Parts: sequence; C-alpha cells; structure tokens
Amino acid sequence: MVVLSRPMALGVDVVAWAGIAVGAGYLVHRLPSHLLERDGWLFRQRSWERDGRFYVTALRIRRWKRFLPEAGDAFEGGFNKATLAAFDDEHLATHVRETRRAELGHWLIAGAGPLFLVHNRWYDVVAMQVLALALSVPCIAAQRYNRIRLQRVLAGRGRVPEGVFRPA
Repeated sequence: MVVLSRPMALGVDVVAWAGIAVGAGYLVHRLPSHLLERDGWLFRQRSWERDGRFYVTALRIRRWKRFLPEAGDAFEGGFNKATLAAFDDEHLATHVRETRRAELGHWLIAGAGPLFLVHNRWYDVVAMQVLALALSVPCIAAQRYNRIRLQRVLAGRGRVPEGVFRPA
C-alpha cells in the first residue's frame, strides 16, 4: 500500500476517477461495433425487468432519466442517445447497439473501486465504491430501459436480428 496524506489521496482519487470515466468512455467508444450487436450475458434482459415495467413502476425512470448526462458523442464519431434522430429500423438497431456500449462503459466505471486500495484505507474505498455505484446504476438502468423499449419496437415491426431480443 502506498501511503499518502489524506488531502493528497483525495486529490489523486478525484483525478483518477475522472481519468477512469474518460478512459472507460474512450475504450468502449473504440470497441468494434460487431462486438455489441447481440445481447450477451451482461446485456440480456432479466426476468425481474419484466419487459421494462420494473424501471417504470419500481424506479419511476420516466421522471428522472432526462436529467442524466449524455456523453455518447463526446468522442469523434460517437452516437448521441439523448433523442431518437430517426425512426427507421437501421437507426433503431444502431441505437440499441449504442445502449450496450454505454452500459458497458458504466459497468467499467462502477467496477473500478478496488483499484483505489493501492493508496486508500479499505473503508474509504468502500465509500468510493458506493458512490461509483450510485452514479453509474441510474445510467445503466436508463440504457437497459431504453434498449428494452427499442427492441420491442423493432420486434413489433418484424425486425428481430437473432440474439438481440428475448421476450420476458
């Protein structure tokens, strides 16, 4: 363990978390799109999500999701998911893929807490991990909710690429 003063550790932590967030965003931005074309283990819909109803009834997501930041187009060639720019099947399928990209980025950020054990006390790392989850889980929930809704639209149109949509 590296021993730093509390103010120095706090400064390192703030800079490191910012770097992790930007780095995770850049990493997922650079992932080849074909790796995000299907709902794999991480992205597939779970039974508890009840075809998106969990997010509406338990989390009341429609009240707060519009306040979440959107950084999908922070890097050149990125995709802004704040609104639907088009309603054709191709654009909706791209939007679905990009929800996976964003969700993965937030999972990477949320999982970074243990890296801070190098120079922080375990209870400080627990507090940082709780904060990281509190900031990432709403974004993950919004991506999952939007993906379920968009996949439902595509399924209703008969456009269901294999492995992309699994009804609850």
